[in-house]
Amino acid sequence: MATETAAPAGPDLPDRQVTERAARSSPGLPMLAAGIVGLVAGVALAVVASHQSHGAAIALVVLCVLIFIASALTLAGLTPVIPGQARVIQLFGRYHGTIRDSGLQWVNPFTRRIAVSTRIRNQESAQAKVNDADGNPIEIAAVVVWQVQDTASAIYSVDDYTQFVTVQTETAVRHIASSYPYTSRREGELSLRDNADEITQRLSAEIAARVAAAGVHVVESRLTRLSYAPEIAQAMLRQQQASAVVGARHKIVEGAVGMVRMALQRLEEEGVVELDEERKAAMVSNLLVVLCSEQATQQVVNTGSLYQ
Repeated sequence: MATETAAPAGPDLPDRQVTERAARSSPGLPMLAAGIVGLVAGVALAVVASHQSHGAAIALVVLCVLIFIASALTLAGLTPVIPGQARVIQLFGRYHGTIRDSGLQWVNPFTRRIAVSTRIRNQESAQAKVNDADGNPIEIAAVVVWQVQDTASAIYSVDDYTQFVTVQTETAVRHIASSYPYTSRREGELSLRDNADEITQRLSAEIAARVAAAGVHVVESRLTRLSYAPEIAQAMLRQQQASAVVGARHKIVEGAVGMVRMALQRLEEEGVVELDEERKAAMVSNLLVVLCSEQATQQVVNTGSLYQ
């Protein structure tokens, strides 16, 4: 019966889980043009103020400063968003949404804009030495393909989502390795070596459950290394070789018995020769020796009768 191991649930989510939502933004190119126009206008007013009387000059200078401040704030709100990257918008410590549309965007200039990569990533776990379900030390490693799906959870639910995925992946690999034997000894039992597809599916499900708190989506996971530890590798190799030899002998004997049964049945049905039980036993013995021997047998020609 196959071993059923349920994937453990991931870390508990905070009571007030922050989830991703779209942030308010405006096209950046018009705001860029407005900022440049403001700077040019400010410079022009400064030049004009230098040729005015004292009172008019002060008023123009104040207006010039205000235009420069407004232009600077306009330009400070420009936010470039490249493909494969999102911007998490935070204002005074509060989450105000995420920008995923690529291009030049404009947001509140007082916000903090945190870049989060949404590209698909490959991450390989470190090679770990773990005892399998039978207690044999094995070396195992896996690669997981993942990407950030919820940028708000990735930033606010965990301290470092990349490190979080690394640790949780290694934890899942160790748990899977210790839950199944390296090779199956009973019919229907799942093993790490013989049931790679089922094991990788369960590994992917466990990793996905563990990293869900960080807003991470697991695309795929695969075992990249699976072997016995060096201290038992030779002993296990001899065991596997012995099992293979026994299996091969079993097949040979099974085939030889079938061929002998068929030969005796054909001789009896066609009436070629009548054999008593003693001669049948001798014929079976000779045929089994010929069919099961690893070396070529030497033929002996009987020149007498059947009973001599």
